[in-house]
Amino acid sequence: MLFTRVCFKKEQEFQSHQEKLKAEPEMDENDLSSAYFPRNRGATVEQCQRMIHKSLLSPQVRFLREQLEKAGCLVGDNFIKSVKCNETGIAGGYTKGKGIVVCCNEMESQDDVDQVLKHELIHVFDDCRAANLDWTKCAHHACSEIRAGHLSGDCHLKRELLKLTSLKIRGHEQECIRRRVMKSLSANPYCYGAAKAAVESVWDVCYNDTEPYDRAL
Repeated sequence: MLFTRVCFKKEQEFQSHQEKLKAEPEMDENDLSSAYFPRNRGATVEQCQRMIHKSLLSPQVRFLREQLEKAGCLVGDNFIKSVKCNETGIAGGYTKGKGIVVCCNEMESQDDVDQVLKHELIHVFDDCRAANLDWTKCAHHACSEIRAGHLSGDCHLKRELLKLTSLKIRGHEQECIRRRVMKSLSANPYCYGAAKAAVESVWDVCYNDTEPYDRAL
C-alpha cells in the first residue's frame, strides 16, 4: 500500500470507526497496518466509493479477490472503504484483520483507486497465506512492501512518467520500488535504523516471489 506506510500505534476498534465512514469520515494514518503513497488529492467520499465499486469489476482486482477466496480469505465489498484521511500524501492502507481504506482526498482518477486496491490486496494476500506474518518485524514488512510494489505495477515506467517523476530508464523499476519501500519502512518504529538492512536481506526472495501471479505484470 506501499503500501506504503505502516504505523503500529494503538488502533481504534473498527466498528466504531465504521460509524464515522457514513458521513464524510476521517481516517488517521495510524489506523493503517499498511498504507500506500500517491501524488495529489481530489475526490469526495461518494465519488471514491463509486470508483471502488468500479475497481472491484476490473480484471486484476477480481483476480486477486478470487485468489484470496481460494486461499480461504473472503474479501467482501464492505472490506474496502472510502474515507477522508487526515494525513496528506497517503493514498490508502490495510489494517490486519480489519480491511482496506482508500483515502478519497488523495484520489484524482479511476487509475489511482485501481492502483491502491491492487497494492493493498497484495498485503491482504500476504497476510492470508502466511500465518506468521508479523508487521512489527521489519523484514516481514519489507518483504510485503517489495511484493506489493512489484506486483501492483506501482513503478511501471509509464506511471512514473505521468507523474513527472525524475527517473533513470535503466534499472528504474527496482530503484523506484526500493524508494517506496524505504519510505514505508521509515514510518515503522520497529524499522528504526534497520530498514536498509531489512530490505537487502529479503530483496531477492521477495522481489522474485510473484504469487498469486505466474509472473509480475
